[in-house]
Amino acid sequence: MTTEGQVLLYGWPGGPEAPLVAAGPRALHRLLAWTSPSFPIGAFSYSHGLEQAIEDGTVGTAETLAGWIGGVLRFGAGRTDAGFAVRAARQAQAGDMAGLVETAIVSSALTPAGERALEARQQGRSFLEAVARGWALNEAADLAARLDAAEVPATLPIAAGACGGWAGLPEDMLIEAFVHAFAANLVSAGVRLVPLGQTDGQRVLAALGPVIGAVAAAARAGPEAAPGGAAILADIAALRHETLYSRLFRS
Repeated sequence: MTTEGQVLLYGWPGGPEAPLVAAGPRALHRLLAWTSPSFPIGAFSYSHGLEQAIEDGTVGTAETLAGWIGGVLRFGAGRTDAGFAVRAARQAQAGDMAGLVETAIVSSALTPAGERALEARQQGRSFLEAVARGWALNEAADLAARLDAAEVPATLPIAAGACGGWAGLPEDMLIEAFVHAFAANLVSAGVRLVPLGQTDGQRVLAALGPVIGAVAAAARAGPEAAPGGAAILADIAALRHETLYSRLFRS
C-alpha cells in the first residue's frame, strides 16, 4: 500500500499521467493550501483600497492599519463575503447549482467599485480554475461553465465557499480561514505600503484574531441575513484608487 510519504519520495502512483490528488489529501491539507498566499489567485496584487488610504495619510501606523482592516472586516467585504461563502458552501453541499448561480449574481452586483469588482471576479475565476485543474474537483469546472453560460462572474467568496462545500471541509474552519486569508492579505499590503516591519505586521494580525473569529461566527449564524455593508470610507478609498497616479496594487 502506498503512503503519502512514499508518494512524495518516489513519485505518484500510476505513473506521471495519474492525477496528482491520488493520495487523497485531508481536509486540513486542502484548507491550508487553498487559503495560502501562494495559492495562484493573485491576491497579492490587490489592496482593497488600502493603498489609497495610506496615500491619504488615513493609515500610517500599525494601530491605524489594524483599525482600518478591522472596520473592513466588521462592516465591509469581510462581513458580506463571509456570508456569501457560507451560502455557497451550503448550496454546494446540497447540490443546488441553480442557487449557487443566483448567489453569484448577488455577490457580483454588490461590489462597490470597478477595481473592487475586478478583484473579486478575477480571484474567483482563478480559484475555480486552480481547484479544477490542480485538485481535480470537477464541480469547480462545472460551476465555471454554468456561470459563463449565464454570463455571471464568479466572485471569490462564491468560488471558495462552493469548493469548500464540495470538498467536505468543516464549515467553521472553512469560513474562518477564508476571512483570515482576506485579513492577512491586507496586513501584508499594509506592511509593504506604510511601510511596517514584519513584527508589526504580526502584531496587527494577532490583534485582528477576535474580529476574524466573530465575523466568521456571525456569518455562519445568519447566512440568510440581507447582504450589504457600511464601510463607507473603504468604498470611497477604493473608488479614488482608480485614479491614483502612481501605485503598486490593482485595487
